[in-house]
Amino acid sequence: MVSMLPTRTDDSRSQADILPNLLASLRPETALQTPRTLPGIPLRPVESTILIVVDGLGAQQLRAAKPYARFLTAMKFPTLQSVFPSTTAAGLTAITTGAWPGQHGLVGYEMRDIERGRIVNGLTGWDDHMQPEIWQRVEPLFERARREGLHPAAVGTGRYAESGMTRAILRGATYVPADRIAERFDRAASLAATPGALVYLYVPELDQIAHRYGVAHDRWLAALEDLDTEVRKLHGRVGPKVGIALTADHGIVDVPEHAHILFDRDPELIAGIGLIGGEPRMRHLYFTEDAGAERRAATVARWRETEGERSWVLTRDEAIEAGLFGPVDPEVEPRIGDVLVAARKRIAYYDSRPSDQSSRGMVGQHGSLTEDEVLVPWITLGAWAPPGRG
Repeated sequence: MVSMLPTRTDDSRSQADILPNLLASLRPETALQTPRTLPGIPLRPVESTILIVVDGLGAQQLRAAKPYARFLTAMKFPTLQSVFPSTTAAGLTAITTGAWPGQHGLVGYEMRDIERGRIVNGLTGWDDHMQPEIWQRVEPLFERARREGLHPAAVGTGRYAESGMTRAILRGATYVPADRIAERFDRAASLAATPGALVYLYVPELDQIAHRYGVAHDRWLAALEDLDTEVRKLHGRVGPKVGIALTADHGIVDVPEHAHILFDRDPELIAGIGLIGGEPRMRHLYFTEDAGAERRAATVARWRETEGERSWVLTRDEAIEAGLFGPVDPEVEPRIGDVLVAARKRIAYYDSRPSDQSSRGMVGQHGSLTEDEVLVPWITLGAWAPPGRG
């Protein structure tokens, strides 16, 4: 029996709702349909917009670190929910396409390429057999924005300028490289001075620090403080016709080493399993072709028996029926694990068999359905600042 999943109501808004609303604020007369209204104040029409996406800055972590983010937390802010899984490949793609993973196809950090019988990495695994323009199946909304006469731009670090992920999710936007956070904010402000600018500003540093040190570490708090300063300066710099919004792709939980679960140590948990994808807090497990129905049922039952108290264990069909991935295209369905294991407690699942165990050095982790991982901030500034915001 599946443990009860967290409730998502029709009122829940996700990252997939963001860019449709920003486009509507820039070109309300060309909106194909009225987007689902985002929480907080309505996004009134503006001349230009800046969307700040801070990788890994969950709403819970931001609230807990209020002394280091006095500007961002000066007023209560609403939240959005990340798509599932709560991981960068799925979340950033949802933001830039307006689609859920079941449609855009990036259903995890690592997932199955069924044609070649391999596991591919949704962030770094792009190659000739995993072409960004094909594997990511939904047109980025920046392409539509350009067709409508807008000026989409993406400001990020230089290392991502030519990456496969950039081609997959930022097509249509002019990529503007800037390695330092302050420089990125400066570039974004300059771009937004042009009417019709739709600026996507990406901040990966907090996620990178969290993975290595955790969200309670001084380095993470210092990076948050720097971010807070740059957001405050940007808010004061832009004119009254520029809307600013800040959000994230997912939150983070710190998992101590003693909470690592080496699931391969129990042979019954890997019986019939051929490929392992996902990430430590949300595993995709794929059966071999010769694993029969009885074997599959026994493996699922063993996972529920041993891990059901601290994780959600679902079959692919159960996850799709629950709507976790949104509407699922038949082409995307085989990329989803036959069995999904999503952690509820502060634990992480590792396979101790591969020789490379470097990922076990991560402290901050994500991917599952807990509020720490799913809830992301939705903060509006500039022309969209709520009343009373300084």
